[in-house]
Amino acid sequence: MKSLTLTGSRALRSLAVAGAAALLLAGCGGSDSGGDKAKSTDQAAASGGTRTVKDATGKAIEVPAHPKRIVTLTQEDLDAVLALGIEPAGITNGQGLNKPPAYLEEKVEGVPVVGNLLQPVMDKVIAAKPDLILAGDMQDEQVLKQLREITPATLVTMAPTDDWKLSLRGIGNAVNKLDAANKVIADYDSAAKKAGDELGKAKGSEVSIVRWNPDGPSWMENKQFASGIALDMGLKRPKAQDKDGNAHTPALSLEKIEEIDGDWLFLSTLTPDGEKALKDVQGKPAYKELDAVKNGHVTTVDGSVWSTRGGPLAAQVVLDDIKTALTAKQ
Repeated sequence: MKSLTLTGSRALRSLAVAGAAALLLAGCGGSDSGGDKAKSTDQAAASGGTRTVKDATGKAIEVPAHPKRIVTLTQEDLDAVLALGIEPAGITNGQGLNKPPAYLEEKVEGVPVVGNLLQPVMDKVIAAKPDLILAGDMQDEQVLKQLREITPATLVTMAPTDDWKLSLRGIGNAVNKLDAANKVIADYDSAAKKAGDELGKAKGSEVSIVRWNPDGPSWMENKQFASGIALDMGLKRPKAQDKDGNAHTPALSLEKIEEIDGDWLFLSTLTPDGEKALKDVQGKPAYKELDAVKNGHVTTVDGSVWSTRGGPLAAQVVLDDIKTALTAKQ
């Protein structure tokens, strides 16, 4: 693949504006600047050498110009590398799961599992022989130190406020596929607009996005992954949920359950206890009185997709879920 020119490009300048948390401004060793640095980077890439990138913490990391054995420690990292056409050498289980996330399971059949989400088993990581480790939003410095003893090319790929597009561009830069990452994002943007345009009468509806926990429901803020997909489609959030932020609220009591109402309600869980709590409340009057419930506009979705930080493949799942629900029940 043609190597990237890693200084002075419009794509990398836009990343710098988007936030220093991205994996930015790849270079290659030495103290060259400007065109000399870009030239030396291209030469290194062509010879199978190394490049230097900044991870999501701003740390400069030397990585292979064309990594061959990538280990991912989160499903967001896994989603990203699969979307870029890369087969990983090792993966972790999905969020709250003891296996890879269902929507990616077929794509990683036979790939070694090296631990649970952000909980790698070091012997298994070593056995995967990685030349690059994508460590998601790992904050445990001791674990990072151990990983960097396996390979110094270990990158934190997400800062707390990064969205999936910013993270994907950073990962694309780290694996020398930034152009491919930008194309994936452009294709998603087109797909989201097209899906929104095809919603018919439901276009512009208010969509409530809720995760049911053992102690009650939490709705998602606007910058949370699935919320962003709905907004990209031209949908709206209920007034009570129209809040900036990339997290979910504390669990609500039944007295505040009206906050989860909307024209359409998407419900997810992550654990068996959450599923039980949801089933229990579905028989109560407070739940039955929600407008979305009375109108038959409630859809149960996969929490291991909807409640994560997201990625391009997960984004397609959410797009399809929303479009299917809203067009089938008009």
